[in-house]
Amino acid sequence: EYSCEYGSLKFYALCGVGGVLSCGLTHTGVVPLDLVKCRMQVDPQKYKSIFNGFSVTIKEDGVRGLAKGWAPTFIGYSLQGLCKFGFYEVFKILYGNMLGEENAYLWRTSLYLAASASAEFFADIALAPMEAAKVRIQTQPGYANTLRQALPKMFAEEGIWAFYKGVAPLWMR
Repeated sequence: EYSCEYGSLKFYALCGVGGVLSCGLTHTGVVPLDLVKCRMQVDPQKYKSIFNGFSVTIKEDGVRGLAKGWAPTFIGYSLQGLCKFGFYEVFKILYGNMLGEENAYLWRTSLYLAASASAEFFADIALAPMEAAKVRIQTQPGYANTLRQALPKMFAEEGIWAFYKGVAPLWMR
């Protein structure tokens, strides 16, 4: 009757795929807007407004320049979505079982919040390395143009910490 059993590995996998599609594709679709927003934050004198930011970017890098950072965005937010949607269901069932059926129902809002926060904790760890690379690609001219260039350079300069120093701000948001 159902496509899969609630709480089965297939169920978690389908939730994770839903997260990949909903987070990875949507965030990648708005990369040009995110690129201009990040540049406005880093250099407000040069990028004075959204429209000015688009104009300056196209003049300097061409239309393709608006796609800078698409790969780490797609990979990072796909991983975040996978963890967010998949782990939310894992934690919801885990915490519900810990509370028992009646208490899980009575405390369902708190249970959902706790499951969501737990899933987000791990989702942001999955996102952080790609977000760090994306920001460098988008905001540091000449640093790197692609993910393949950014990752080894970041690791060589700062080690593994380069990929996770932004995880605390992700948790705070």
